[in-house]
Amino acid sequence: TTAGNSLILMMFNWGTDMDTATLKMRERLDMMKNWMPDGVENPMVFQMDLTLMPIMMLGMGGDMDQARLKSMAEDEVKSRLERVPGVASVFIEGGLEREIKVIVDEHKLTGYGLSLDQIVQTLRADNVNLSAGQVEDGKREYFLRTMGEYQSASELAQVVLVTPQGIIRLLDVAEIVDGFKSQRTINRLNGEPSLSINIQKQSDANTVLVANRLNREIAKLQQELPGEVSFRVMFDQASYIKESINTVASNTVIGGIIAVIVLYLFLRNMRSTLIIGTAIPISIISTFGLIYFGGHTLNMLTMGGLALGVGMMVDNSIVILENIYRYRQLGYSRFEAAKMGASEVGTAVTASTLTTVAVFLPIVFVQGFASQLFRPMAFVVAFSLVSSLIVALALVPMLSSKFLKVKDWEKFELAQNTGAWQEKLGLKYQALLTWALGRRKTVIGLVVAGLIAAAALVPTVGTEFLPGMDAGEMEVNANLAIGTIVSDTDGIARQIEEVLLGIPEITTIFTTVGPTGSEMIELGAAQTERARFRVKLTGLSERNRSTGAVAEEVRQRLAVLPGVEITVREVDPNTEGMGGGRPINIQVRGDDLAILEDLSRQIADRIEAVPGVREAETSFEETRPEVRLVVDRQRAANYGLTAAQIAQAVRSGVQGQVATRLRMAGEEIDIRVMLDDGIKQDLIRIENMSIKTPLGVFVPLKEVAQIVQAQGPVTIERINNVRVGSASADISGRDLGSIMRDIQEVTKDIVVPSGYSIEYEGQNQQMRESFQDLAVALLLAIVLVYMVMASQFESLLHPFIIMFAMPTTFIGIVASLFITGRALSVPAFIGIILLAGIVVNNAIVLVDYINTLRRQGLERNEAILQAGKTRLRPILMTTSTTILALFPLTLGLGEGAEAQAPMATVVVGGLLFSTLITLVFIPVVYSGLDDLANKVKSKDGKKALHKLNCQ
Repeated sequence: TTAGNSLILMMFNWGTDMDTATLKMRERLDMMKNWMPDGVENPMVFQMDLTLMPIMMLGMGGDMDQARLKSMAEDEVKSRLERVPGVASVFIEGGLEREIKVIVDEHKLTGYGLSLDQIVQTLRADNVNLSAGQVEDGKREYFLRTMGEYQSASELAQVVLVTPQGIIRLLDVAEIVDGFKSQRTINRLNGEPSLSINIQKQSDANTVLVANRLNREIAKLQQELPGEVSFRVMFDQASYIKESINTVASNTVIGGIIAVIVLYLFLRNMRSTLIIGTAIPISIISTFGLIYFGGHTLNMLTMGGLALGVGMMVDNSIVILENIYRYRQLGYSRFEAAKMGASEVGTAVTASTLTTVAVFLPIVFVQGFASQLFRPMAFVVAFSLVSSLIVALALVPMLSSKFLKVKDWEKFELAQNTGAWQEKLGLKYQALLTWALGRRKTVIGLVVAGLIAAAALVPTVGTEFLPGMDAGEMEVNANLAIGTIVSDTDGIARQIEEVLLGIPEITTIFTTVGPTGSEMIELGAAQTERARFRVKLTGLSERNRSTGAVAEEVRQRLAVLPGVEITVREVDPNTEGMGGGRPINIQVRGDDLAILEDLSRQIADRIEAVPGVREAETSFEETRPEVRLVVDRQRAANYGLTAAQIAQAVRSGVQGQVATRLRMAGEEIDIRVMLDDGIKQDLIRIENMSIKTPLGVFVPLKEVAQIVQAQGPVTIERINNVRVGSASADISGRDLGSIMRDIQEVTKDIVVPSGYSIEYEGQNQQMRESFQDLAVALLLAIVLVYMVMASQFESLLHPFIIMFAMPTTFIGIVASLFITGRALSVPAFIGIILLAGIVVNNAIVLVDYINTLRRQGLERNEAILQAGKTRLRPILMTTSTTILALFPLTLGLGEGAEAQAPMATVVVGGLLFSTLITLVFIPVVYSGLDDLANKVKSKDGKKALHKLNCQ
C-alpha cells in the first residue's frame, strides 16, 4: 500500500486456469464495490505474465519542440506500431503534453460566491453534444442534436457563470492558459531529450516475428517522418533471443561435425561415416517436424534440447552400423550383415532410447518452475531420440545393405592399419577385465573410495538458482533524499550521464528522472527523488570485459557523488523474465512496523559484511515528508462540512481537477480547473484557502482543520494479511547457496520477539523449491528407467545390475563442477536427470551382449571378456560422439550460452567418468550378482530335493 494506491498480488498453484481465476476474482470484487468508500476507483484485475513485459523499448528524439515530438509520437508513431500484427499495446512516456489550464483567482472566486467545484460542473455541463430526439418535416424525419462542444480554447473565456450577484463570464474570475501538463518525469537518450516507447506483444504472438515486423515499420517511419526525428532501440528481447539461438545452433553444428570426424577416426571407412552423416540431418529434420506439430517454437530451450539430442542422435545408428560392419568384416553379404547386425542389437538400442526418453516424463508431469521452464527442452530431446531410433532401425540397415562394401584387400588393410590400435586397446581391456574379475572386492572398494572422495568435494561445489547471463545491459539507480524535487534530481542525473558516457563499452544510456508510468499508478506519482539509467553495452564479442566488470567501474566512479545512493544491477534475462527480483530477500513478518523496521535494519547491517553481498538495503525507506490536514469534526459539523468535502476542496485547489476535454483536430486536450501554482509552495495560503459550505458561507481551511507537518511511511507491505518488512541485496563473486549459508549463520542470533518470524525468500526459496521438485523427478526417472529395462530384458536381475552404472556418475558430476568452478543450478540438475537415462545405455549394450553370448553356450567369464572386447568400440564411439558434440556447449561462449553450459558440463563429466568406470565395474557387479543368484538357486534346489526325498 502506498499513498492513494494499493497493489495486491495473488499467486496460484501451477496448472491453475488463470482465465477462470481472473473471472472469479472480478466477480468477488464486483460484490465488494458497495462496501468501498466514496472516491475509490473501480479495482483493475490483470494477469501478471511475461507478455506484460515490453518486448521492445524505443527512444524517440529529435531537434524539435518536445510538445510537437510528443504529439507526433501519439498521433503517428503509436497508431502505426499498434497496427503491426502481434502488437498488443504501445505506451509512450516523457515529453510535453498539451493541457488547457483554467487558473482561477481565489479572491475573485470567493468575491462572487463561487467555488472551484461549481466552475468544474459548469464546464462539464456546457461542453456537450446531446441528442434532442426526432422531428418530422413533411414526409422526412430528422434527428435533432444540440451542438455545444467547444471548438477552441478561446471559447472558454465566454462561458457563463451564475453567481448570487448575477451573470459573469469565466474570464472575470480566471485566466485561460493553453500550455502543458506539469512535467514530473524527464526522459533523455544519451543526454538528449527523448521519449520512451514501450511495446508489448499479444500473449500468443512470437517475439522474434513481432520484433522483425516492428523493425521494418520503424525503418519506414524513419523515412517518412521529418529528418530530425530519430529512433534508437534501447531494448529488444528478440535480438538477445536470436543471438542466443544462433550461439546454440552454431555449437550444435560444430558438435555434429566433431561427431562425424570421431566416427571416421574409429571406422576409417568413408561409406560407413557417410551413412551416419546422412542419419544426422534426417533425424534433425524429423525432429523439427515433431517440434512444429507439437506446437513448440524455436527458442533457447528447444535449441538447447536439440544440441543435447545431436550428441545422442548418432548413438543408436553407431551401435547398429558397427554391428553390421562387424558382420561384413566376418564375410557376410551386405543384406545378411544388415539383417543380422540390426536385429541382434535392435532390442538393446530400443531399450537404451526408451530409458533416456523415460527420464523426461517426470519433468513433463511434475509441477513447479523448473518443470515449466525445461518442459520444452524435454519434449525436443525426446523427439530427437525417437527420430534417431526410427532412422537407426530403418534407414541405417537399408543404406548399409546398399553401400557398405568391404573387399578382401580392404579387410586386410583395416586389420593392419586402422584396426591395429583398436585391437591392442581391446586386448588391454580384456586383460584389465580378467584382473578385475579376479579381484572383485578391490574394484568395488576403489569405486566406493571414489564416491567417498566425490562426497568430500560436495561442500566445495556451490549452488545457485540459474546461472548468470551476460546480456550487455545494466541498470543504474540514483536515490537522493526523500522528497527531493525533480529539477534537483535531474541536475545529479546529468552528472551521472557524463560519467557513464565516458566509459568506452557503453553505447546507449536511457535516463528517466522521476516516476515512470507504472510507478505513478503504484506509488501515487511519488519517486521524484529517483533517477534510473538503462545502460546498453557493446556486443559480447566486441568488448574485453564482462558486464559485471563494467558495472564495478561504474560503482567506483559514481561513489564520489555526495548525498546520492547509487545501486548498479546487471540485467539478467533469466531473472528479468520473472520480475527482476534481487537474489537475496529476507522477510520479517509481524504486526508492529517499528519492530519490523528494527529487525530488517539489523539483518541488512549483518548481511552487508558477508563476502559476496552487495548493496544491502531494507524495504523501509526514509519516511516521506507530508503535510497532514487533521479535521476538527465538531467545527466542520457546525459548518455542515464532512471530511470528504474538505479533502475534495483542498485537492481541487492544490492539484486541480480535469473538468472536461477539448476535441480539436482529432486530439483530446484536458481542461484543468485549478488555483495558481503558488499555492503549492505556500502552506499559509493553504491554511487560508476558502472552502464553501453547503449553506453558501466561505470559511478558511484553518477554521475546520489543523495543518501538521510530519513524516509518513512510503509503503506498507503485507503477505497473507500479515505486515512484512524485508532486507534485500545483490550478490557478486560467490554462489547463492554459499552466501545464504553465511547469511543464516550471521543472523541466527538475532533476537526475534514472540509473534514475529524471519523467512529466507527470494531466489533462495525458488532454488530450494526447484531442487525439491527436480529431486522427485530424478527419483521417478530412476524408477521409470528400471521399469523400462525390466520389460525389455524380461528380468529383474539384469536391470538391477545395469542400475549400478548410475552411482558412478556422481563422481563425474562433482568432479566436472569442481574443475570448471560452476555451481549446481537448475540447468545442471536437469543434466543429472538426463544422465540417469544416458549412462545406462553403455551398460545395456554390454549386458545384453553378455546374455546373448551365454545363450550361445559361452561360459560366464568368457562371455564377459568376449562381450567387453566386441562392444568396446561401439561404447567408446557413442560416448565420444556424445561428449565431443556437447563439448562446445560446456565452454559457455557466446550470447546466451551460459544457460546451457552447466547442463552440458554435468552430462559430459558424468558420462565420461561413468563410462570409464562402467567398463570395469558393471562386469564385476554382473559376475558377483550372478554368483549370488546361483547360490540362491542352489539352496532352493537342495531344499526342493530334500522335500521330494522326504515325500
